[in-house]
Amino acid sequence: MLEGLRTLCRELCRIDLKGVNRAGRVRGKMWTMGRCGCPAVAMVVLLLLAVPAWSTFVVEESALMVTSPESLKGKHQSAIGNFGVPQYGGTLSGTVSYPSVNSKACETFSTAQFKSAPGQRPIFALVDRGDCYFATKVWYAQQAGAAAVLVADNKQEKLITMDSPEEDPAASQFIQNITIPSALITKDLGDSLKKALSDKEMVSIKLDWRESLPHPDKRVEYEFWTNSNDECGPKCDAQVEFVRNYKGVAQMLEQGGYTQFTPHYITWYCPQAFIESKQCKSQCINNGRYCAPDPEQDFSVGYDGKQVVIENLRQLCVFKVTNDTGKPWKWWDFVTDFQIRCPMKEKKYGPECAEEVIKSLSIDVGAVQKCMGDPNADQDHPILKHEQDAQVGQGDRGDVTILPTLIINNRQYRGKLDKSAVLKAICSGFEEASDPPVCLSDTLQTNECLENNGGCWSSGDLTACQDTFRGRVCQCPLVKGVQFEGDGYTHCEAKGPGRCKISNGECWQESRNGVTKSACQDDHAGCKCPEGFEGDGKNTTTGCVDINECTRKTKCQCSECSCTNTWGGYDCQCGGDLLYIGEHDTCISKQSQPSKLGWFVTLIVLAGLAVLGVGGYVVYKYRLRSYMDSEIRAIMAQYMPLDSQNESQIHMADEI
Repeated sequence: MLEGLRTLCRELCRIDLKGVNRAGRVRGKMWTMGRCGCPAVAMVVLLLLAVPAWSTFVVEESALMVTSPESLKGKHQSAIGNFGVPQYGGTLSGTVSYPSVNSKACETFSTAQFKSAPGQRPIFALVDRGDCYFATKVWYAQQAGAAAVLVADNKQEKLITMDSPEEDPAASQFIQNITIPSALITKDLGDSLKKALSDKEMVSIKLDWRESLPHPDKRVEYEFWTNSNDECGPKCDAQVEFVRNYKGVAQMLEQGGYTQFTPHYITWYCPQAFIESKQCKSQCINNGRYCAPDPEQDFSVGYDGKQVVIENLRQLCVFKVTNDTGKPWKWWDFVTDFQIRCPMKEKKYGPECAEEVIKSLSIDVGAVQKCMGDPNADQDHPILKHEQDAQVGQGDRGDVTILPTLIINNRQYRGKLDKSAVLKAICSGFEEASDPPVCLSDTLQTNECLENNGGCWSSGDLTACQDTFRGRVCQCPLVKGVQFEGDGYTHCEAKGPGRCKISNGECWQESRNGVTKSACQDDHAGCKCPEGFEGDGKNTTTGCVDINECTRKTKCQCSECSCTNTWGGYDCQCGGDLLYIGEHDTCISKQSQPSKLGWFVTLIVLAGLAVLGVGGYVVYKYRLRSYMDSEIRAIMAQYMPLDSQNESQIHMADEI
């Protein structure tokens, strides 16, 4: 059995030499190790059990649009290479060139074979799969001037992810220098493109990464699957470099509330049959539940996998403690300082150095230790158990099988682990017009609003053009609390209270002799000329024109009237001592006698007053008489017995 496992390990190491994905395939499952080698059987055992039988690997894809020739027009999917710089959030168009020799791109090309001439569109190199690593093909094509590389599959199968060759020493010299995007296409599409090119047709393609990452809202959630082991080859070196370079940007985005970051660490578990073996005991904690490969892949020297698991757990607990105190960005400080102060090659990797770093950052050491618990306990650790569960993909996100892995908005990032490349991908995950300032810097994108206002509506200093990382959007602005409404391209109009304070609501306005007239009204949509003016009321020099009431004979038309037009009105004068009454458009004498109607009204008023006076007098006399009667009766009752009093006295005598 042991010899069989050794044989399997050797086969896994060779499986990718003819262009297959670095991870290899084991019953349809994929996994990437730090280095390829078979110093210990336990490595193979852990590898086989790392990915459960029901797990899946999701290939991250981008859209590929053939725009010419007419016979091939259409949309196709392509698998994003896990190196180079995919243009997340953007597009790239070019023409395709297929080399007549060295079609597999396993050798260098002439210096400028794929370099486009001035004014010519970028050239995409189309190469065949096989005989060398994917990254090697892309590197040689990039050196020859290619703007992008399409690798045509050599067999009928589903798309796979092109990964970087970790065990090739030569690859480590160029892998981080690949700066162009690459993609794997199906054999059928590759054959069709090559056929069109052989028929002397120009093949044009647009690569589109705008929907490669979801961008649902104003915050990006991303995960970084990493490892505290710094002795696992070129990928570990790139990982250490990335953390150091990206730390400042990551902390700025986190502190500004733009992102929510979570670190993760991959662990394996040891099969029950090998728990008591030397290999499992040196690589695992919690009785074989959580394991990591030996950093040097040699159990007799250096550090053990068990120590790596413990430091991974420590870093997870640092994140938990700092996150609980509202400062999760301190994880970046700890990991960066730990890499610098506690490297394996200087034999400082371990708890003593790690706790010194924790103290220097004012993180609660006791809380971290409590979180870590006892690594020798024969029970599940809640944090590490969560990490193992999280490795399994959910929804659109596949299993985490490549280390390191970056997951943005639940979608796995593919490409170079580089500050600029990763920041572009993060920025593509924001909802349009919600990008943080760092995403709009000139180094990341071009401000399309600077040229011709991006083709959007504008008026004076106001514009509907909003620059975003994914491209400009035409959206009516919000200015000083006033919302403009419209299509954003040809029309935007201020709505609601206060709209007249913003460029007068785009309505006509004019002042003369200290008097200002405006066609804008807060409680009225659109523009309406004020009284005395006519026109559409819009913001033009002729938006509202004065109405001459005199020449139109609409006002001041009585025989005694003399009409003079004014700006926004008129002046009507009457001759002699006559007074103009505008409501009736007539002139009356200032000293005229009261009219019959006036006398009649006066008499009515006097008659009314007389009636009220007589009525009041009658009421007064009645009330006075009633009062006098009651007073007289009261006085008489004191001296003269009344009939009612006699009767009551008789009744009282009878009772006695």
